[in-house]
Amino acid sequence: MIHISYDRRQYQEDMIENINLFDNVVEIGCHVGTSTRIISRLCQDGTVYAFDNSPESVKPMEQLKNEYQNVEFTLADVRRQEVLTEFSRKCDDIDVVCIDLGGGYHPDTVFKVFFIWSSILKPRVSLIRNRGLADFINTSTTTEDISSTEGFLSSSSDNVKIESLDELKLWTRNL
Repeated sequence: MIHISYDRRQYQEDMIENINLFDNVVEIGCHVGTSTRIISRLCQDGTVYAFDNSPESVKPMEQLKNEYQNVEFTLADVRRQEVLTEFSRKCDDIDVVCIDLGGGYHPDTVFKVFFIWSSILKPRVSLIRNRGLADFINTSTTTEDISSTEGFLSSSSDNVKIESLDELKLWTRNL
């Protein structure tokens, strides 16, 4: 299942309702670990793989790693192909993907990160916090019946192969 919200409390409620004790969770956009703390308590017998690209995340996340033994933090830009490649080689058993990149900004980036990471990792559940995506979902309609019951877009995810992710290289010249 894929849950999209904007309100931080709703995003955290979605975590409480969907993360289990033994789950392995990828958290993209952990920042200083507010949600990481919640996730690590929920999946005490699993692992939280937290990613953020902000240098201000390092110190709070290191402290959180000392407090919770099930947290692994990586300072990285999740838009880089090598970050996903390296992670997927070491860990292929992910139950939940949580994405909170900028809250209300850049829905295109958030969707692309979700689509690529979830297509490769194939989680049971994806939780996404982004105002633009929530607004899009809540104001759109379709007559087509295209749906996924997984935490990834099952209708198209099999076409995504890590070795063919050249579009990540085209994301921006600064990557």
